[in-house]
Amino acid sequence: MINKVVKDAEEAVRDIADNSVLMLGGFGLSGIPENCISAILKKGVKGLTCISNNAGVDDFGIGLLLKTRQVKKMISSYVGENAEFERQLLSGELEVELIPQGTLAERVRAGGAGIPAFFTPAGVGTEVAQGKETREFDGKLYLMERWLRADFSIVKAWRGDTAGNLVYKGTARNFNPMMAAAGKITIAEVEELVPLGELDPNNIHTPGIYVQRIFQGKEYEKRIEQRTVSKI
Repeated sequence: MINKVVKDAEEAVRDIADNSVLMLGGFGLSGIPENCISAILKKGVKGLTCISNNAGVDDFGIGLLLKTRQVKKMISSYVGENAEFERQLLSGELEVELIPQGTLAERVRAGGAGIPAFFTPAGVGTEVAQGKETREFDGKLYLMERWLRADFSIVKAWRGDTAGNLVYKGTARNFNPMMAAAGKITIAEVEELVPLGELDPNNIHTPGIYVQRIFQGKEYEKRIEQRTVSKI
């Protein structure tokens, strides 16, 4: 079995170049590839197209790459927690494609499954449908959407083994597994890296066939995106 372990995040992202298309896993601040984002920040590549459910917050996640102007385009669903994203969008500095969350998930899944297009009712009759084909099925209009694929898919898992098999925890499982399948090269950072054979095959969420590089991350920060407390 091929050992896919690399030393660290810097080695994992070594060949990410200017103008690359990246998929970045995570749901809110859960399951985001913090170490790889930091390495990309340090590497200084520019003109990135980032496909992610959300744009992080101002000082965390993809928000760090937005602050340094390394991102030229965001393809996302939810971006409401990032003031810098909003500023760049309104000033015309950032190209943005906003997609209904279910459509985004299915476009990524389609990319991993080799399905170039599909039809969905989401977005029919709205701005989302502008310039896209619509077709009627059984008396209802549907909108054609194209797959999404990336030069690099960068995901974060709870546990992984040396062959690249991955297990996610909680809401980190929302986008990471489908993104892992949709990249030409998939990079996985994990909280715990274990020897091959230690993971229960019945509990593996991403088979190692989809992963080209894996490493154990460091110093994960367990942030809370929004904190709501009651007055006592």
